[in-house]
Amino acid sequence: MRRGYPRGGQALLVATIAVALGVAPAAAAPESGPAVRLVGEQVVPHAQEFQGTTVGGLSGIDFDSRTGDYVLISDDRSERNPARFYTARFPVGESGAGPVTFTGTRPLLTAAGAAYGPKSVDPEEIRVDPWSGNYFWTQEGERTETVLADPSVRVARPDGTFVSELPIPNNERMRPDSGPRQNAALEGATFAAGGSLFMTSVEDPLLQDGPVATTTAGATARITVQARFGPVFAQYAYPLEPVFAESRPQPGLGGNGIASILAADPVDPTKVLVLERSFVVGVGNKIRIYQADLSGATNVLDAPLGNARPATKRLLVDLDDLGLAKIDNVEGMTWGPRLPSGERTLILVSDNNFAANQITQFIALAVR
Repeated sequence: MRRGYPRGGQALLVATIAVALGVAPAAAAPESGPAVRLVGEQVVPHAQEFQGTTVGGLSGIDFDSRTGDYVLISDDRSERNPARFYTARFPVGESGAGPVTFTGTRPLLTAAGAAYGPKSVDPEEIRVDPWSGNYFWTQEGERTETVLADPSVRVARPDGTFVSELPIPNNERMRPDSGPRQNAALEGATFAAGGSLFMTSVEDPLLQDGPVATTTAGATARITVQARFGPVFAQYAYPLEPVFAESRPQPGLGGNGIASILAADPVDPTKVLVLERSFVVGVGNKIRIYQADLSGATNVLDAPLGNARPATKRLLVDLDDLGLAKIDNVEGMTWGPRLPSGERTLILVSDNNFAANQITQFIALAVR
């Protein structure tokens, strides 16, 4: 554990907000979960061309209240077009959701001002800074037999130019026998506590934290809390569900991990929505969104999981229960505008992996 911060999750977050940042946590939410209903869905045509790029691989989404646009990041590793983000409009009302209209795209640039080269970066999540309007985005790094490249959190202006990079915990650095698994690093990120905090999540357990989820056992990922300007305050164990079904015809080809996180409350950083994305070969996807509570969890920053208390969670919604004709590889989520009814809209997007047999799916939910 890093010197100067208490191990208890509640104590650390209270100190972080009330003392360091001057914001008080909100009261705990009721135990019963809010009602969720499907408002509408739109599917973007496969391989749609926009401003010289192929739309696809949309792995992160955030709503920019300044412009009314959604900001989306593509996980194209500069192999089809340079690593980039899009802006788009997606009107949502009480009775449905309108078509998706893309309004702009920009390449993400390196500190030297150049576009990223092929396979030099692996973008996953993007969030609009509520204070500056800049974009915080994550990338997963690389783990191969010959390359160990750390994941990162980078900051870009709305024109794509590089601003800065945040530190990451030492245990999330790529080392031969520790750190994130390949393609299972910083999938999730969110601002919390009114923008004072930035939180990230790894998709699967770190190598040192044990095996990935199977059909007979869950697994443990980590959620990290840091100041918006960098210092890392805490890290919490998050319990993943077992894989929902066995793959076929060959067993063992399925997984479940964190694809996105989102602050559940505008002030209280202990309440976080977690999107668990599971894919099983020969079966398909299962997408479940949980509300996690970090308040009683043990701070395991730079420490083994051991007997640490994990975050608790409760199911908010299983997309299988909403009547969608198809559920694809949903990876991104954001709060959208409130409806006239007072319900919050929760907007989801799927990553089609640029595959002809998958879809880019926008889903609008109403949460009460």
